[in-house]
Amino acid sequence: MHRDEVDALCRAARFGRKQTVRSPSAMAIASHPVVSRVAVDVMRDGGNACDAALAAAVAQTVVEPHMTTLTGVLSMLYFDARAGEFSYVNGSAAAPAARPSRFTAADARTGLSVAVPGFWAAFEAALDRHGSRARDALLGPAIELAHAGFEMYPFLYGTAFELLDLLCVSEEAREIFMPSGTLLTPGEAVVQRRAGTLLERLAADGSEFFYRGGFAERLVDVARRAGGVVTLDDLDSYEARWMEPARGTYRDLDVVGSPPPDQGGTHLIEMLNMVECLDLRALGHPLESAETLSLLIRIHNEVYFAGSAQRDPRSFDVPLDTIVSKDYARMRLELVRMGAPRTGAMVPPGSNHLTVADPDGNVATVLHSSMCSPWHNSLFVDGISVSAAGSHYLRVLPEPGDRISAVIVPNMLVRDGVPVMASGSPSQSLIATVLQNVVNIVDFGMDIEESVHLPRFGGPGPSRFDMWASAGMAGTMIEADVDPGLRAEVTASGVPVNTVSPWHHMCGSFEAILRDPATGELSACGDPRRSSRPEGF
Repeated sequence: MHRDEVDALCRAARFGRKQTVRSPSAMAIASHPVVSRVAVDVMRDGGNACDAALAAAVAQTVVEPHMTTLTGVLSMLYFDARAGEFSYVNGSAAAPAARPSRFTAADARTGLSVAVPGFWAAFEAALDRHGSRARDALLGPAIELAHAGFEMYPFLYGTAFELLDLLCVSEEAREIFMPSGTLLTPGEAVVQRRAGTLLERLAADGSEFFYRGGFAERLVDVARRAGGVVTLDDLDSYEARWMEPARGTYRDLDVVGSPPPDQGGTHLIEMLNMVECLDLRALGHPLESAETLSLLIRIHNEVYFAGSAQRDPRSFDVPLDTIVSKDYARMRLELVRMGAPRTGAMVPPGSNHLTVADPDGNVATVLHSSMCSPWHNSLFVDGISVSAAGSHYLRVLPEPGDRISAVIVPNMLVRDGVPVMASGSPSQSLIATVLQNVVNIVDFGMDIEESVHLPRFGGPGPSRFDMWASAGMAGTMIEADVDPGLRAEVTASGVPVNTVSPWHHMCGSFEAILRDPATGELSACGDPRRSSRPEGF
């Protein structure tokens, strides 16, 4: 990609109103325009949806380093059009064998937060099973972006400015973000030479370097000097996990999503099962009916907080058939109506979601993430941040060697065996974002542009990155342009809310592609809460 092209796309990385993009053939949507272009370029060169999504994900670790990192996680839901099959690869973080028996918010700032990263293992596993391009070709765009640099854009600048004391403790971080002694400003070049060199080694040597070679040795050393317990044996034993996707139905659609311990897909199915019991047309849209809005918030929070009891199915019996059943949903909805609203703490991760559909009908929807607040433990290795994925131990502590239980929600809505919508979202509000957009589009017939621009509620908790460590959380985030009267009625019904700004960046970003079942036309619209931009050809 030419430097002028990169700079122009970075200048387009803005929050705010977006327009629908349509394509007869292929589409990609990510929360940065450069990333969407990388995916589209891969498909133009003959790569499939898996190739495009993987190249885009790695490029995103370079251009959105506050949201994701190679030491974090990557999980992909994939539809193979030729086979008519759905598959899911879990590349989530694993707890070290010597993980602590208890974990506190203070520990999340230390090397104890360093878990075993799954991003790279999942990248290789997905490429081996579904990809068609060589590894070095897919890493080429990210390598170029790291060495040549890209323009600092507002979201990255604002996050770095807010969290400078965390970010620039590390000398490696200062090389990137403070090369002249002060923080780079928007428009200046963000160059990541160490990261570029790391990516070149990964292109050549892959997992041998990442999990068993020089990178693994340096990662373990950095973590242990900061109080961590991850070992070379932990890294050597990590494997990406292929899993059967979670399945359910909503109205006349099949729902396919991420399975535990990536709990978001089953959580979405649980929520939709309860919503299906409601006569939404009679109750009214949630932005017009306080009853509907209150019920959606309560349904969301009930499922989210009940899910905190679930651990990795490898060592914990998760009764999925019961959890996703329609009978259980009916009983559960009655209990939700009768009981007090659930509240509690939520871990707000930095993360990215991206979705890709190729000309042959293959679809990939991917969550990849640092799994923590940006630069939360201040650790860097080889020019990239070290994920504090152990922050998720605060939700549920996994057994040694097990995966963290992560609320991520790659999902597809399917009609006649073919995805008609593939989506997901970053941020602590990811399931709330998908839930509300599904209701808007499926139940109220909205187009995607209208849907993503509407006010919404988010996840429970505060709006600021760093307050999740508090024991007691304020209510569910709700954007200020929701009618004040509705907000007052919701509060009066017993549901506590925390009013945040319109189009708040912690209220998710709906990274979705829709397919018209009659014409096959693809459509997508960037969410105003992030720098999202779809691109098609």
